[in-house]
Amino acid sequence: MGTADSEWKKKLTPEQYEILRKKGTEPPFSGKLLHNKESGVYACAACGAKLFLSDAKFDSKTGWPSFTSATENVGMREDKSLWAVRTEVYCMKCNSHLGHVFDDGPLPSGKRYCINSVALAFKTGKRKTDAAIFSAGCFWHVQEEFDKLDGVVKTTAGYAGGATKNPTYEQVCGGKTGHAESVLVEFDPEKISYGKLLEAFWKMHDPTQLNRQGPDFGEQYRSIIFYNGKKQKQMAEKSLKGEQKKHMSRIVTEILEEKEFYPAEDHHQKYYAKKGSCRF
Repeated sequence: MGTADSEWKKKLTPEQYEILRKKGTEPPFSGKLLHNKESGVYACAACGAKLFLSDAKFDSKTGWPSFTSATENVGMREDKSLWAVRTEVYCMKCNSHLGHVFDDGPLPSGKRYCINSVALAFKTGKRKTDAAIFSAGCFWHVQEEFDKLDGVVKTTAGYAGGATKNPTYEQVCGGKTGHAESVLVEFDPEKISYGKLLEAFWKMHDPTQLNRQGPDFGEQYRSIIFYNGKKQKQMAEKSLKGEQKKHMSRIVTEILEEKEFYPAEDHHQKYYAKKGSCRF
């Protein structure tokens, strides 16, 4: 059984009760968390469930805290309480009203979760991130594709898989270092899983091409999944077997234990964001 209404009245302030349990709305530009820019997690003020991460928050200039994405604890349902049909968002742990979501937010999600500040409890602190390294052809293209994914916190173009320490781009292109152009992907496992990264990896290149990708030739363009730990290895191997069923030709992607990663020169970072869209 859920918490009785009388218990919510005891637990919450009158303002919280009106919004969280009676689906009220706080006045615009009045919430204490509206301009909060600290790193942390926004939780449900009623039950403490994690709802939104700080890096999803943006200034929508509407007067309420706004987010581009939410955790799995945020549910949606139809709201016909006003003159138009809207989409209400609520805490799935305790069924408390949070606000509404609209399709006018910034890309890549295009969503704007418009939330009452009173419905939130902010908890400071850095969240845990994981990392993975992939090689799938030109690292300009690979970095651009991973940057599009919600939940990817940071990407770094670089070199991995070879023997030469601190290689330069010219050395790697010369084909004598053993390195492949690679991308280090740092991601939030609460927002995107390693499995989803693998799915994106297969989609962004042709894994049946040996030592090339599109017009680019050379072993520095080979396809590799670098695993970190037993779990990533098992998931990569299972993912490869599943992907092979989609291709007539044999997949040549290597699955290798993660080796030292060397960041590429600054002008190679976010190359297409600086110079223009990818040619592929």
